[in-house]
Amino acid sequence: MAETDPFDAIREFEFDGDAYRMADLTALEEAGLCELDRLPVSIRVLLESVLRNVDGDTISAEDVRNVASWQPDVPDVELPFTPSRVVLQDLTGVPAVVDLAALRSAVDRKGKDPAIVEPEIPIDLVIDHSVQVDYFGSEDAYEKNVELEYERNGERYRALKWAQQAFDDFRVVPPGTGIVHQVNLEYLGQVVHARERNGENWLLPDTLVGTDSHTPMIGGIGVVGWGVGGIEAEAAMLGQPITMKLPEVVGVRLTGELPEGATATDLVLHVTEQLREVGVVDRFVEFFGPGVANLTVPDRATIANMAPEQGSTISMFGVDEATLDYLELTGRDEEHIELVREYLDAQGLFGEQNPEYTETVELNLSTITPSLAGPKRPQDRVPMDDMKTHFRGLVHGEFEDELDELDEDALTRWLGESSVAADRPDADLPEPDVGELNDTVEVDLDGETTEIRHGSVVVSAITSCTNTSNPSVMLAAGLLARNAVEYGLDVPEYVKTSLAPGSRVVTEYLEASGLLPYLEDLGYNVVGYGCTTCIGNAGPLPEPIERAIDAEDLWTASVLSGNRNFEARIHPKVRANYLASPPLVVAYGLAGRMDIDLDTDPLGTDGDGEPVYLSDIWPDADEIHAAVHDSVDASMFEEKYAEVFEGDERWEALDAPTGDVYEWDDSSTYIREPPFFKDFPLEEPGVSDIADARTLMLLGDTVTTDHISPAGPFSREQPAGEWLVDQGVEPHEFNTYGARRGNHEVMMRGTFANVRIENEMLDDVEGGYTIHQPTGEQTTVFEASRRYREDDTPLVVFAGEELGTGSSRDWAAKGTDLLGVRATIAESYERIFRDNLVGMGVLPLQFADGDSWESLGLDGSARIEIRGLDDGLDVNDELTVVAERDDGSRVEFPVTAQVGTPAAVRYVENGGILHLVLRRLLTED
Repeated sequence: MAETDPFDAIREFEFDGDAYRMADLTALEEAGLCELDRLPVSIRVLLESVLRNVDGDTISAEDVRNVASWQPDVPDVELPFTPSRVVLQDLTGVPAVVDLAALRSAVDRKGKDPAIVEPEIPIDLVIDHSVQVDYFGSEDAYEKNVELEYERNGERYRALKWAQQAFDDFRVVPPGTGIVHQVNLEYLGQVVHARERNGENWLLPDTLVGTDSHTPMIGGIGVVGWGVGGIEAEAAMLGQPITMKLPEVVGVRLTGELPEGATATDLVLHVTEQLREVGVVDRFVEFFGPGVANLTVPDRATIANMAPEQGSTISMFGVDEATLDYLELTGRDEEHIELVREYLDAQGLFGEQNPEYTETVELNLSTITPSLAGPKRPQDRVPMDDMKTHFRGLVHGEFEDELDELDEDALTRWLGESSVAADRPDADLPEPDVGELNDTVEVDLDGETTEIRHGSVVVSAITSCTNTSNPSVMLAAGLLARNAVEYGLDVPEYVKTSLAPGSRVVTEYLEASGLLPYLEDLGYNVVGYGCTTCIGNAGPLPEPIERAIDAEDLWTASVLSGNRNFEARIHPKVRANYLASPPLVVAYGLAGRMDIDLDTDPLGTDGDGEPVYLSDIWPDADEIHAAVHDSVDASMFEEKYAEVFEGDERWEALDAPTGDVYEWDDSSTYIREPPFFKDFPLEEPGVSDIADARTLMLLGDTVTTDHISPAGPFSREQPAGEWLVDQGVEPHEFNTYGARRGNHEVMMRGTFANVRIENEMLDDVEGGYTIHQPTGEQTTVFEASRRYREDDTPLVVFAGEELGTGSSRDWAAKGTDLLGVRATIAESYERIFRDNLVGMGVLPLQFADGDSWESLGLDGSARIEIRGLDDGLDVNDELTVVAERDDGSRVEFPVTAQVGTPAAVRYVENGGILHLVLRRLLTED
């Protein structure tokens, strides 16, 4: 008993006549290990997990002491965290299923029972990332898009149905249901679990990891959960604790309340900007203070959703009465809600908290103003009233060197002054003549001629769980649409409009409010229940629009209610992308352009030719609150989630394989057995110095996982397209990189293949190209890596700051590994990408402060040697890199291995985390 309960903390808890076991945190306070009130809530939740899972082997009493020792100046210790469940979305879920199937195949080849590869904790996979906006602006858009979704992804979905029957406690939410994080918030999240374990009933906090970086959205209801790579999630499924350093925790103290006209979206864009300036990478964030009571739970979830954009591992709120009210509103069982209250109260986790933090940040909600963020980073907030000058300055800066001589006075007025006087006397003042900067291009759309130019909004999308989970901003968009229609306003023909709710409940309350028809009148018809535009599934623009953009090199724009706007993510031809609240998405859709001051410039004219301004159609706070109160009720959630795992007739009709071992099809272009575990050696490969390596990529700052492993469409001229054509696949059947993640042949060819990535080894070249050494030939990244692999030449990648920021894409690391990259050397990393590299056995190295490839004079041509590994790898090991140029000159510099725990060291030594798990399964009885 002492080994599993060293602090006498496993105690009885009675509720409603039933007896449960629980890991009682107060026992640790009684033992003098900590003062619970001064520990941040998230640390207490981690502490409970470690305390409950002590087994004397993988988790020890010392681990409990380490977590309980948390101080604002955080001790340098690690902890083994065991989440209570895992959530997946399909783009990352399919490769996870493929990996699990590959592990079973490897075990089967070794003559063991493949069923020993079995998840040990519950898994929920929500299919939400595959629906694409091919059809829009019509009543049948949803049905047509779903039909295409099944046509394109039937093979992937059959693999998921196989997993559902092959693995215990593996549930799949079929297509057309909602977005994973909104489904998690509204249904899957329990806050507290009542579970059977070894024949006993237990109570424990709901905790999770998810294969999507926006998993922290669940922190809106007080649940600790964060995004990890698929590799790390798979290991957690198989019972491997997630080993992490005890985190610093930043407290954000909220005061005041949101002013009239400001939305939760505006708030989260301010928070994201502020926390990026503070610096919260690898840190937890908790919100507290009197202002919390002035935020609804959906408002809190909007903030928590953008934790990865803020840089934090999690951004969470504590559980209070508002949380329980939300659980009731969303149809959770009344008895369970009371259980949540009593259990958390017993653990000291319910209600207002005022713990100590590593750092405290102040934010007064009354200072929030209407805002957007862009054009290519979520943290780059632009006040709405600065949008016109911001965008015109952006375009001028891009084309300044190519312009003919312009009238300086005209240019100054165009860049900095509204074309309409401040008191709005008339709307007829001409724009200053600035030549090509405001030239228009005629486009023929279905027989109608329209014009586009720099700044034209070609995508206006209400999308993403960030905002569609929040009734206040969704109904605000509906109210604004109603008012616009009543004024006679319309969206220009060249704007691609879409509405993609994060759950079917959204459609229910939009219909109940009577506002959906107004959105549809403006072209915002429901196109699907999934991520769509936010993940890069905006679908094609009309061909005449794409041709005009290409021919005139236009800087067109998208405006979306999403959380990501990285280069080429939304659409490869749209250069500027802005995040905004749903009502602002509609407003900019109506305007049809980004270079407009919505405070002073009209959106259009009414039937009498009078100008109509944003202030004329913006709904006030009381009207929005009344719409929420009158239109949203628990019965909607109960009805829509009653059959959440059943799916429609298309899902029912899918004929999936059965059995414990997946039947691989070598001719498949969607699902293939990956090479990771073929010819698998039982011996640990270890590490050694890297010699005679070549540089594959020389990258700048903020290279995202979208740059490294794009999710969107690709052409037949790219390596992935060439391979598919060779397999007999027509270009119109390519689908997207995201949909092909079950096929390593496509994905390794797509690595570093984003059309906007820039390899600094080349001059003014965008896309997946590099210089092959020593030939000096420019070729594709994949072709160069193929030649290097044939010659057994190891590869390295150099980069600047924030390498791998963005989505939690395991293929950004898997593809890097398959291309033959042994190490990356950067100024800094995003957490998930760094951990994914470690999870694949690729060594992430960091320059010393002040060093960079640029300051060291590296241009990608030198031979690279990494010394210090022959004696093994240690935590945060100091290594030496030697770069030898062709003329024999050398530059030597120190780097630090970004492997922060002994577990991370073991992963690298084994060639990856799943390799370690497989060796254990094959060598243990």
